[in-house]
Amino acid sequence: MNRERLSALIQTERELYLSRTSASRAQYQAADHLLGRVPMTWMNKWPGGYPLALRDARGCHVTDIDGNEYVDFALGDTGAMAGHSPTQTIRAIQERIGNLGGITTMLPTADAEWVGAELTRRFGLPLWSFTLTATDANRWALRIARLVTGRPRILTFSYGYHGSVDETLAVLDAEGRTVARSGSVGPPVSVDITTRAAEFNDLASVERALARGDVAAVLTEPALTNMGIVLPEPGFLDGLRAACTAHGTLLIIDETHTISAGPGGCTREWGLHPDLFVIGKAIAGGVPAGAYGISHEVAGALADHAEADLVDVGGVGGTLAGNAMSTAAMRATLHRVLTDQAFAHMIDVATVFRQGVEQVIRRHAMPWSVAQLGARVEYRFCDPSPRTGTESNAVYDGDLEEYLHLYLANRGVLMTPFHNMALMCPETTLGDAERHTRLFEDAVAALNA
Repeated sequence: MNRERLSALIQTERELYLSRTSASRAQYQAADHLLGRVPMTWMNKWPGGYPLALRDARGCHVTDIDGNEYVDFALGDTGAMAGHSPTQTIRAIQERIGNLGGITTMLPTADAEWVGAELTRRFGLPLWSFTLTATDANRWALRIARLVTGRPRILTFSYGYHGSVDETLAVLDAEGRTVARSGSVGPPVSVDITTRAAEFNDLASVERALARGDVAAVLTEPALTNMGIVLPEPGFLDGLRAACTAHGTLLIIDETHTISAGPGGCTREWGLHPDLFVIGKAIAGGVPAGAYGISHEVAGALADHAEADLVDVGGVGGTLAGNAMSTAAMRATLHRVLTDQAFAHMIDVATVFRQGVEQVIRRHAMPWSVAQLGARVEYRFCDPSPRTGTESNAVYDGDLEEYLHLYLANRGVLMTPFHNMALMCPETTLGDAERHTRLFEDAVAALNA
């Protein structure tokens, strides 16, 4: 690849971005009381030197304060998988906080049991508890796993994603040691005290970690998503389940991102059998919510620990979790928006998106690849696709990513800023996918001119 040409194209796209987004830039420059000039520092990951400032969002479209409209394939990095402001969810929220009143009261509503039953139907776990984020759900699931097993450590896979949970920011280094993931901020202790890292799709690395007998739980996504999609190889997840059972280790499946696989996520689609299960982001249509499910066996073991204070200071729970507004939003989203029929449409559109990318890659003989996980598609700057998180991290190309993201944004298409992820919502159309294909081809053609 001609890197000089790539640099020149990036500069051209940066200048175009500046000329189109002057109001967004002014808002960013005036934000003197925000750390990093943004509400959350990760918003600085957007290309162009500053993020677009939001005016409004509906369905799969957003408009910035300069009046530029975009097809949004980022969708809140899965948080808006139901689409922006889905009508049925908004109605349920308005009814809850308007006619019924009460956003958070520390009292249960009937919506909570309905949501629990629906999560059981979709994912299989019989008992549920609510959180505000999947990060919280992961933290609490790990506490439960350590309690019921009496073991101190967990196992995670290099470059998996489970939010900001301290124990999960771990990778294997070249010598096979568990070390902190590069850039981890202020870990409370050295990560090898709490965690053993392994490589996804490498059962031998899992067996080595579990053989020491001190791992309470394996926490994993069924397919890695943080560094681009890394799909499991045939037999890997079955082998992981068998290894956990053989070593007395619990298996926690985190489907916060991989729910894109279908209405029951990979757990239903692939017949997985976790001991604990975590979900978040998508299930409340954009309202903060998460949940974790546990098996009857784990619940029984938990009941054996009378010393564990689960109703007060035990470190499992929060006063805003399971509030009336969140549970109303979850019920409406799961019942009316992210339905089986909606997923069928979303996956069909994602398939057209993937096929379009594949055709462009072939026509221009690019050494790239693309992966699909239901309604989610990502392209990678390597071929074949990576099989582990470490391999996936190694092929990251920041310049190529910035160029493509800026090129698309400047022409009305947004990709997730963290990588090359495109997600479909119920309102994404075949035309939206085809629009991306046309622009993607133009961008690749310019790169190869």
